[in-house]
Amino acid sequence: MTQPDRLIFATNAGTRRPTGGLLAPIMWIAGVIATLVAMTVGAILAVFTAAAVAVIAVFAAVLVFFAGFALRARRAMTRRNRRAGDEDVIEARKVDGAWVTYGWERTGR
Repeated sequence: MTQPDRLIFATNAGTRRPTGGLLAPIMWIAGVIATLVAMTVGAILAVFTAAAVAVIAVFAAVLVFFAGFALRARRAMTRRNRRAGDEDVIEARKVDGAWVTYGWERTGR
């Protein structure tokens, strides 16, 4: 058996992890710092996302509020236009218990 064969067939070669020497504690601290930075960035992004959702919700509420005002104004104008249509009758007389109008024309005919 040659020298390289002895290194390959060593009994504890596959069971132990390499320790990494002097750089192992430094790498461990760097990993902890990288983890903390990643968690901080994630928390900041979560706050910005929540703020964006809140702003979108406020804009949607304002939009629905003004849409309600617009629909209410449209209904009021429709009622007002219907009442204004009664002014098209020029003359009306009661004949035998029924009203008869003269000079009235339907629009759209």
